[in-house]
Amino acid sequence: MNNWPDDVDPTGRDLRELTDELRAGHTVVRNRRGEWVLLGHAEVKAAAEDPHSFSSAVASHLQIPNGLDGAEHAEARAILDRYFTPEALAPFEAPFSKIAASLVASLPAEIDAVGDLGTVFAVRAQSAWLGWPRELEARLLAWMRDNHEATRSGDRVRMAVVADEFDELIRQVLEPRRVMPVEDVTSALMAEGWKGRFFTDEELVSILRNWTGGDLGSIALCVGVLASHLAADPALQAHLRSGGTDAELDAVVDEILRIDDPFVTNRRKTTCPVHVGGVDIAEGQVVKLNWTSANRDESVFGADFDPAGHAADNLVYGIGPHVCPGRPLATMELRIAVRALLAGTSAIEPGAEEAEREVHPVGGFRRVPVRLGH
Repeated sequence: MNNWPDDVDPTGRDLRELTDELRAGHTVVRNRRGEWVLLGHAEVKAAAEDPHSFSSAVASHLQIPNGLDGAEHAEARAILDRYFTPEALAPFEAPFSKIAASLVASLPAEIDAVGDLGTVFAVRAQSAWLGWPRELEARLLAWMRDNHEATRSGDRVRMAVVADEFDELIRQVLEPRRVMPVEDVTSALMAEGWKGRFFTDEELVSILRNWTGGDLGSIALCVGVLASHLAADPALQAHLRSGGTDAELDAVVDEILRIDDPFVTNRRKTTCPVHVGGVDIAEGQVVKLNWTSANRDESVFGADFDPAGHAADNLVYGIGPHVCPGRPLATMELRIAVRALLAGTSAIEPGAEEAEREVHPVGGFRRVPVRLGH
């Protein structure tokens, strides 16, 4: 007997609200596309930690390292993870801080924390990290808008066109570095050896698409979630303004994102029959790990705001061999953005208009109007 609701349709729904409703009675559901969606913390964690039964080779196009499995994935991660070590990221703390402080200082009193702060900071910080020219900022901002609209539409043709546009932008960044390499992360990546050779153009585009295309939107959404939470919690604002270590602030940021996780899902494909959440799933089925839902599982987290107590179970950046490689970079960027916002203002308050949440397939907020005290 089926013990899950079939034909779940998330169209037009706030995914946090929808999964809260579904999780009240089910830890596994099936959506209208025939994909299995894991909602419970235990189910998501088990699948993420079992790459043999739940393969990451799902997409039809090349994804490095996300779409790789086994030894090939481990080899790619061994190369790429070096770019996210504390030593590799330390030189970027000062530039990121300067970007954030300058941006906050330029903001008017009434802003949209996603579009005016998160999006612009994400583009400028990622460009500084990769060594991309400031002249690309307008194109990257325009691409982010187009990508969000295409993603919201669900139109696969439209999404493919936007993806191709971004791939072409990356190729234009790579081309001059073939003639004259510079000392930046992009040129260093081009000089890496893998499988006894350099990365191919297709592989470089895949890596840089992963490092930029996904992260730009994610950082922007995260800033929106953080600003919304801070505006609604003056006591937490006051606490953070009083000081505290980087580790304490990072834990607060992670807890806010756990409660409202904009990193919605990752896909897997079953390599054998599996039994999860009381449901039998056949081999070759697409399974979605819903991080947003797992991070709100009441059986694990309850209703308390507890950064330290919830840290071990927090799945904002995933878990298992495919845990997000860019977590150290994202953590640094978000910490710097929050510190700059707090340092550059006397208060962060809800704006005159209500915040507008994103709907399937995007998480977080589309707009977060806030009022800044200067």
